[in-house]
Amino acid sequence: MPATTRRRLLSTAAALPVLPSAARAQAWPSRPIRVIASYAPGGGVDVPTRLVAEPMGAILGQPMAVENRAGATGSIGAAAVAAAAPDGYTILSDASGQALNPALLTNLPFDYVTAFAPIGHLCILPQVLVVLASGPASLPALMEAARKKRGMTYASSGIASGPHLAGAVLSRRADLGLTHVAYRGSAPAMQDVLAGAVDMAFSTTPQAVPLIREGRLRALAVTTAQRLPFLPEVPTVAEGGFPGFDVNDWVAMWAPAGTPAPVLDRLNAALNQALSDPAWRDRLLNGIGVLPAGGSREDLARFVTAQRAAMREVVRAENIRVE
Repeated sequence: MPATTRRRLLSTAAALPVLPSAARAQAWPSRPIRVIASYAPGGGVDVPTRLVAEPMGAILGQPMAVENRAGATGSIGAAAVAAAAPDGYTILSDASGQALNPALLTNLPFDYVTAFAPIGHLCILPQVLVVLASGPASLPALMEAARKKRGMTYASSGIASGPHLAGAVLSRRADLGLTHVAYRGSAPAMQDVLAGAVDMAFSTTPQAVPLIREGRLRALAVTTAQRLPFLPEVPTVAEGGFPGFDVNDWVAMWAPAGTPAPVLDRLNAALNQALSDPAWRDRLLNGIGVLPAGGSREDLARFVTAQRAAMREVVRAENIRVE
């Protein structure tokens, strides 16, 4: 290319206006959005994420494809998003590992506090204590059996998961001496409860409720402060003699730090619009058994800051370690 032509092209390129981030965001999204779910398929993070991704994609005009990256209490999926380009095309759907992992894990390639920008709070994941349908008929009956037979086992979706914490707190407060058995997700945990390989499980409701409704599992208690509208006959752990017991999981969406604020705002608006639609709210609440959340990006930031402080205390009190 002649030097004069090259100089002319460079001069023309330099004269082109640089679009501000708001203008670039207005053209977003122009291709599908990848949503990385940080836990296994079929579990408490995966199911509501897939359910809300459909209406969000329709609102934004591009499909949202959910990809599971499970392992290491959610930090594998989180690491993938932390390393992604901050352009709004890769986002994270994560559980309370966002609050727990800073107190549990060291030598991560990213910092949970600074690596992500909040998008919005998807849902609260209530937990339920379940046994086989032929097992103890109530929480008091289970506790009596556990005290007689020390070392009864309970399954959870993984070390430092919400179900693990709920079981650890109940075991300590009730002096049950339960032995924790960690699985990679709620689905395999439920399979071993059904097979009789473990005595009981704490599970997030999306995985447990269908099995309860089929009569294959018996629900003994829920971990929320109040009874759940879709399991009104199941008492709370607090009603079983443990005032103040309220140990739940949750799901929220995040983007890599540095994602333009207008893109984050559009993602937040799409999430809230999806959660406010009565049909989709019903599918979340009564269809899979989670409590829709929503709210602003600032609401999520405040919530997680408080959760991190609370989880540090739980990890310390229960002496939880990740091997």
